[in-house]
Amino acid sequence: QVQLVESGGGLVQAGGSLRLSCAASGRTFSDYGMGWFRQAPGNEREFVAAISRGGGITLYADSVKGRFSISRDNTKNTVYLHMNSLKPDDTAVYYCNAAQRTARSIATMGVSEFDSWGRGTQVTVSS
Repeated sequence: QVQLVESGGGLVQAGGSLRLSCAASGRTFSDYGMGWFRQAPGNEREFVAAISRGGGITLYADSVKGRFSISRDNTKNTVYLHMNSLKPDDTAVYYCNAAQRTARSIATMGVSEFDSWGRGTQVTVSS
């Protein structure tokens, strides 16, 4: 099982930027596709972005396409979510997760299909 710790959230004004990090440990990081998800109050957890094991394939939810970018550094066992042009609707707790699957498969996985979830990191975008 991969242990994951998210960080980098905070309060930002609309139009601003943040970079989230997710540090992984416990398994060989490069064996795992990675994904970012988010959950706003009263909403279900939703897919945001995914990246393949080697980083060559990335996928995004339509709501963040063109504004967010996912990347990974396999030498640091870390995946990032670069968020630009933030909107109040982006306010949520952001979570990362890992699976030995393709990026496309991770994008469609249900919440209960992952072994576990970390604490997440809060992102609040003020208008």
